[in-house]
Amino acid sequence: MEGEGVLSSGLSMAELGLRIRGERRARGLSIERLAGLSGISRSMVSEVERGTKTPTVLVLDRLATALGTSISRLLDEPAHGAMRVLRHAEQRVLRDPSGWERRVLSPVLGEVEFEFMRTTIGPGVDAGEFVPHAPGSREYLAVERGGLRLTIDGRPHTLAAGDSAYYPGDRRHAFANDGTTDCVFYLAMELGQTTGAVGHHEPRRESPDG
Repeated sequence: MEGEGVLSSGLSMAELGLRIRGERRARGLSIERLAGLSGISRSMVSEVERGTKTPTVLVLDRLATALGTSISRLLDEPAHGAMRVLRHAEQRVLRDPSGWERRVLSPVLGEVEFEFMRTTIGPGVDAGEFVPHAPGSREYLAVERGGLRLTIDGRPHTLAAGDSAYYPGDRRHAFANDGTTDCVFYLAMELGQTTGAVGHHEPRRESPDG
């Protein structure tokens, strides 16, 4: 879905666009090259950078992956000092129009590519499939309540409240809630090291080009 979606508390679409443009330019990438790496149309990338188009979470994730970074780094500035408390009102929240929410619980830590997230998926909602992250990436997941269908490289796994899972983040991974109540799970993601933008991944569930 194009032009509807991600809402981040405390960050305007113009500010988000400037950060994406800054990351792209820092890597010496043209808009055309970023579009090719992410599988997103050039016009969509351009509009997101200008702050005139609101990306879905999947589109934002594809842009971050193509840039060899995380959504968190696109949303926030690196933390300074040995300790950082993130009050509930300060945490970045992404809401997708399909009916799910991602809350980023971890601060951006300098050069460390790490994310700790709390995700809520509404009943009957398919959050879609995320493209593989950089080689060596790892993800750790724990279900707090409800049920989750976790699919890795096309193979589904059913998780219930209290279950946990680990999987390589450099594989296709998808999340869906087939139940009748909200599913809430926590996800810790450590991205593998990259020397720049990662390789191109073909779009899966739907084309961000619209």
